[in-house]
Amino acid sequence: MCGICGFYSKKEIRMGQLEGMNNTMIHRGPDDAGAEIFDERDGYRVGLAQRRLSILDLSPLGHQPMHAADGRVSLVFNGEIYNFEELRAQLPGYPFRSRCDTEVLLAAYEAWGISFVEKCSGMFAIALYDRQDGSLYLIRDRIGKKPLYYWEDGQNLVFGSELKAIMACPGFPRTLRRDVLPRYLFQQYIPEPDTVFEQVFQLLPGEMLRFCRGRAKKERYWSIPGKYREGMADPVTDYGEGKARLKELLTAAVKRRMIADVELGTFLSGGYDSSLVTAIAAGLSEKPVKTFSIGFEEAAYDESGYAEKIASCLGTEHTKRIITEKEMFDLVESIPKYYDQPFADSSQIPTMLVSALAKEKVTVALSGDGGDEFFCGYGLYDKLYQAQRLDRLGGLVYGLCSLPGLKQAKTLEKLPFSVQVIAKNRDSRMKTQLCSPHYLDCVRKMAGEGEVRFLQEAGYGVKDWQVRRMLLDMETYLPGDILCKVDRASMKYSLEARCPILDRDVMEYSFRLPQSFKYKNGTKKKILKEIAWDYLPKELLERPKKGFSVPMDKWLAGPLKERLLDYADAGFLKRQGLFCPEYTQAFVREWLGRGDAGAGSGANDSKILWAFFIFQQWYERWMQR
Repeated sequence: MCGICGFYSKKEIRMGQLEGMNNTMIHRGPDDAGAEIFDERDGYRVGLAQRRLSILDLSPLGHQPMHAADGRVSLVFNGEIYNFEELRAQLPGYPFRSRCDTEVLLAAYEAWGISFVEKCSGMFAIALYDRQDGSLYLIRDRIGKKPLYYWEDGQNLVFGSELKAIMACPGFPRTLRRDVLPRYLFQQYIPEPDTVFEQVFQLLPGEMLRFCRGRAKKERYWSIPGKYREGMADPVTDYGEGKARLKELLTAAVKRRMIADVELGTFLSGGYDSSLVTAIAAGLSEKPVKTFSIGFEEAAYDESGYAEKIASCLGTEHTKRIITEKEMFDLVESIPKYYDQPFADSSQIPTMLVSALAKEKVTVALSGDGGDEFFCGYGLYDKLYQAQRLDRLGGLVYGLCSLPGLKQAKTLEKLPFSVQVIAKNRDSRMKTQLCSPHYLDCVRKMAGEGEVRFLQEAGYGVKDWQVRRMLLDMETYLPGDILCKVDRASMKYSLEARCPILDRDVMEYSFRLPQSFKYKNGTKKKILKEIAWDYLPKELLERPKKGFSVPMDKWLAGPLKERLLDYADAGFLKRQGLFCPEYTQAFVREWLGRGDAGAGSGANDSKILWAFFIFQQWYERWMQR
């Protein structure tokens, strides 16, 4: 696990400046650093740099940039290739010098060309420079586990694992994109490929970019919709067969992720996904697996007791810590440093805390991420099941309430909130993205018009709303929010997080499983749960899901109130030129004036205000200092 950065440019970027860019990511790789600059044709130069967190082959032989034996190819790499030993066995003629997966990538490229990436199973962001034809390839893993940003101005290219590396590049203009702000407020993150800056983009999951002397070309080598269609063309029809094969694939995925030359453990919340991953790991390990969980002083949010019971059942070496509200609050200031693009999923805070706890004893931690998206685990999927069956009735209600007399009387607005949402859900392009019209209205009045929801779901060609939303979440929410959150939180503490459920074989096999294997009679994650019951008593796992949360309403109305008011001051907002000054100031003051800021619609409004607060905190750090 590392941080990488570099450039392909005619601009004068000196070695000290490249090293400065690299050192903005020291938290991603505290063990080693390397930077080199190469002369290319037509006045171009190529720079490659990396910060290293040593996981495999801890010797200096793992130093990057790493060069092929014949000197033709150089690369820097962030991530892990879990099948590197299998690939290495297919390359008997290459004179390997190390035990690193990085060197296997060099050998694979020389043997198979750029199509080598299709053989790789893992999480990765790769920058590979081929001197023979002058090409620089940027490659991101299939599901977007590892980040990769790039700034491209039509002639030059600068890239980095984090935006702060690009921001440190000489001459970077830091010009904000106002058009992404409504979507950010609505989604709590900025969806790929966009970023907060003009001319800066995120490489999509499963995408590669080739840059050669001013010309850029992108292509997808793997995509969620494409693999879904392939899977559905060859469906598994027997449930028992599906369960047995999925169990085999999950076991193989966990086993591959337990290969490390450093201490390894698992995050254990006590929920199905983390418990299943931990159970499989415990069965494969010769010694007790190290497990980690955090709890909260407030019992309504605390799940640590469930995790302790799972740990006891599996015989793990468990570490638990009860987190105070002050400990969570103290991390608010660090959010823009490590999430160097505005990011407002507040569960980032407890994720940082459990990462800090794990880092005290291990350098690698397995997580259960991906189970909800690929196996139908979110509560939203229950609501969509019902909403699809009520859609025609909702259309009838909408039509009736649109009649002149009823429309003038605002009859629709007087109906129960859930009825309003279904009745107003008339856009066929985004049927699965149910939301409050009030929420949409507030976001647009604050930050401007523009579509804040996703349009690609209509292109999936899937009638089942649950499946459509799962595919959409796999393409957007999973990489843009969940995986970004875990990557930045874990790398803050130089901890590598690995996700067995997001193994390539597991993901692709999941697409062959009918939806009835995942959701049946109101049971979510059916097949995954039944695999978990093979390892653990059902009664230990069957409970309501709580998830990580922080008291952001209480903070915004309390210790952060004065800063929130300063950020929403109309005079400041006019000078800033990003948000509507009058509406935003009034919106914040009205919310604070309710007394119980978390009551009623204020619970939704507080998410908008938290996103606004985090943006302004980011702006203060990166644009004003």
